[in-house]
Amino acid sequence: MVYNFNSGPSILPQEVLEGAAAAIRDFNGTGLSILEIGHRTKAFEAVVEESASILRELMRLDSEKEVLFLHGGATTQFFQVPMNLLDENGKAAYLDCGIWGSKAIREAGLFGKVEVVASSADRRHTYIPRGYEVPSDAAYLHVTTNNTVEGTQMWEFPQAGVPLVADMSSDILSREMDFNRFSLIYAGAQKNIGVAGVTVVVVDRRMLGRVSRRLPAMMDYRNHIENRSLLNTPPVFAIYVCLLTLRWLRKQGGLSVLEQANRDKAALLYEALESSAVFVPTVEKPDRSHMNVVFVTRQPSQEEAFLELCRREGIVGVKGHRSMGGLRASLYNAMPVSHVRHLIELMRHFERGS
Repeated sequence: MVYNFNSGPSILPQEVLEGAAAAIRDFNGTGLSILEIGHRTKAFEAVVEESASILRELMRLDSEKEVLFLHGGATTQFFQVPMNLLDENGKAAYLDCGIWGSKAIREAGLFGKVEVVASSADRRHTYIPRGYEVPSDAAYLHVTTNNTVEGTQMWEFPQAGVPLVADMSSDILSREMDFNRFSLIYAGAQKNIGVAGVTVVVVDRRMLGRVSRRLPAMMDYRNHIENRSLLNTPPVFAIYVCLLTLRWLRKQGGLSVLEQANRDKAALLYEALESSAVFVPTVEKPDRSHMNVVFVTRQPSQEEAFLELCRREGIVGVKGHRSMGGLRASLYNAMPVSHVRHLIELMRHFERGS
């Protein structure tokens, strides 16, 4: 058996894998594979519509929000957001809490002035800044709600007085929150919603059409809204896996149920880390992520030995990001608590032998 703690692309529910495999052979009795089906057919349009409908239901979105399924990953949104929302002579506010926020800041600087209102770089992004001011003339404030690499998560959001934009790639649909307070949300699907190849964007249509620059057709959110995510050939299979995953999420009982399960899984692992003589969590307690648990060994020499033990025991994905080193266990929605317990048991076994 393989225990998948990868940070993304990441673990999927078994029934989603089975449904996707079945659709590759025969999509809904059509005799065609989901890999062959025309994206402008009624059969696939129904996939897009149902996916958007379930997402609206889970997030309790108001009527002003539009749901899009786009190409390019969340990284494309680093520049598509400011391209659509930030005028050349305007200003946007950004919170810098990790590698992905830093990259978003660099891309936004191509389109207007960027003011970094706070940064956690002074302590290697191991905490979330608080008490900062957001300029009232900012076009928006951009935050990253969960920092996959560094293992921090935002548990409260500023009353900024300006539109709030969020990269939710690694914690979307993992907890209850008021999603309507965000003017734009984007998330790569490959962590909690599906597989790599599609990005979910939720945008308040009232935010669009305010910039003076001319936009390439593919970069203009309004065109994607008008064409219901079918402006050009979309990532058909990836969107279908989103649908299967969204159905599974709804079947679990919604975000409140998922949030409690995620809290419980994270609590088990952090408790094991706190009591360990070998492993040490790196993130300050109030800001620890429930999605990505980042830790190190007390002795650097122990890290490779533990990773080798994991490889032998079928545990994959626990090596930390190349920019941070250390170790990381990603506990997304589809991660069973039994897998977390198995990792903890292996950690304790390793500790007894050290």
